[in-house]
Amino acid sequence: MADLLLIRHGETEWSRSGQHTSFTDLPLTGRGEEQATALRPLLSGLTVVRTLVSPLQRARRTAELAGLGDVEIEPDLHEWDYGAYEGISTAHIHRTRPDWDLWHDGVAPGPAEHPGESPDQVGARADRVLAGIEPLLKAGKDGDDGTGDVVLVAHSHFLRVLTARRLGLPASDGALFRLDTGTISRIGTEHGRPAIVAWNVSSESFPG
Repeated sequence: MADLLLIRHGETEWSRSGQHTSFTDLPLTGRGEEQATALRPLLSGLTVVRTLVSPLQRARRTAELAGLGDVEIEPDLHEWDYGAYEGISTAHIHRTRPDWDLWHDGVAPGPAEHPGESPDQVGARADRVLAGIEPLLKAGKDGDDGTGDVVLVAHSHFLRVLTARRLGLPASDGALFRLDTGTISRIGTEHGRPAIVAWNVSSESFPG
């Protein structure tokens, strides 16, 4: 089996402030660009057969600065639609809903074009992405005949849901996987089952 590499985009103004960001198309901050560039050595030497990227600029720019070529835009990789909670922090939501939890409660309905998603709806998107790359993961990673690892460049909450689904867990168990900006994670296999090999790794994790 090939490995699945997950990259969360670099820092934006809203990720720094803790505001929920799904469809708002923010650029990387200067630190975010540095985080993305610092991923290059972590990716060097890998044989990558396919790279799928969220359509939002923070993910596309991260892929570019990380040195990933031949990327494909995959709409299903967009972040969790936060509906009425777009741009609002968890701390602010807790002022009126002290027991609110994204992973179990979902979000308040937003406008018609961004109504919000439940955990299971995000999980359904993650399942579609996983189904699309499953043949590549099964093909292996020896680098011959077009085989190699698969890279996804996207967003924190979506990638956490996708990780849970890859491991056979419900979407809400994405709550168990903290994922910081500008990080790379690896899901491989052990005894034929998906397993986390590395998680939330960045140059900042191991300063030199």
